[in-house]
Amino acid sequence: MLKIRVLIVDDSVVIRKILSDELSKDPMIEIAGVAANGRIALQKIPQINPDVITLDIEMPEMDGLETLREIRKVYADLPVIMFSTLTERGGAATLDALAHGASDYVTKPANVGKVSEARQRVRDDLASKIFALCRKAPADAVERIATPVVTSDQPAVIRKPKPVGNQRIEILAIGVSTGGPNALADVIPLLPGDLPVPVLIVQHMPPLFTRLLGERLNGKSELEVKEAEEGDAVEAGRVLIAPGDFHMELALSGTGFVAHMQQGPPENSCRPAVDVLFRSVASHFGANALGVIMTGMGQDGLRGCELFSENGAPVFVQDEETSVVWGMPGFVANAGLADRVLPLDQLAGEISRRVGTKTAARAHP
Repeated sequence: MLKIRVLIVDDSVVIRKILSDELSKDPMIEIAGVAANGRIALQKIPQINPDVITLDIEMPEMDGLETLREIRKVYADLPVIMFSTLTERGGAATLDALAHGASDYVTKPANVGKVSEARQRVRDDLASKIFALCRKAPADAVERIATPVVTSDQPAVIRKPKPVGNQRIEILAIGVSTGGPNALADVIPLLPGDLPVPVLIVQHMPPLFTRLLGERLNGKSELEVKEAEEGDAVEAGRVLIAPGDFHMELALSGTGFVAHMQQGPPENSCRPAVDVLFRSVASHFGANALGVIMTGMGQDGLRGCELFSENGAPVFVQDEETSVVWGMPGFVANAGLADRVLPLDQLAGEISRRVGTKTAARAHP
């Protein structure tokens, strides 16, 4: 049985030990090598030919960002998962890394001295991302994965694609995960400033990271983009991103809607969860909502899209070719719930046409 070969790059002996111990427990994973900094890692890559790399951001001699840039010069498609801290600096560096070609990221526990917490993080987050990302690796690496990463307690409802209705769209809801920051950066800045509907986004990210993402998108967009706060008005021309660790829903306020944040149980192991947002949008807007599911692992959003479909609301999904991981959009498309399956570079235009805008935005530099 061929295994997924992992190269671990981290200057911490403790972290290298934890990653090696926990990942090697999986019979499908082999630790091909370890490196204490980027320079050593660059030397080892051609020698051990890894299928995926875990890369610490903060390291001496050559940090993770510099190492990533060098990796991408030679290995354009080699999956790289960044290991970052839940800090302002760590969040900004993570978004920089994703923009420079990192495949995904995992956050380190706040206190690496809590070994049990660190080991649990590896088991819960890192291993599943390794399997998901190696699906986008060359064929010989894909063959090393025997089963899907995410399974469902209930089988998806298979439906035939339905015709697109002509009803007025009054709100746009977007769900996205792995690969999302870059995908959103290719869509949101291309939506025109006169977009006549509000936009609500669930991007699976931890606290602080969602605020930084909103700030970056806001600087590139004609629309106002921000991390949602309790009571924010849901109105045309505004994009609200669910804050990390909070579900986002709609709440009535006077004659309009505001964003409501709550910390109910995670759904699909996620908080914020796409299903929570879509369920709320479906209950208030029925057929007059547009749902978009973009790149991401897992199946968060599937149940929400079933509600959209039952209401007659259209659903667009990102296609497999342009998705970093075709999990979330793939589940929706395979269930026959998608009205359009579109490459990333066509999503903004199709969204604008569907909601009735007449102008097109130009991406800010």
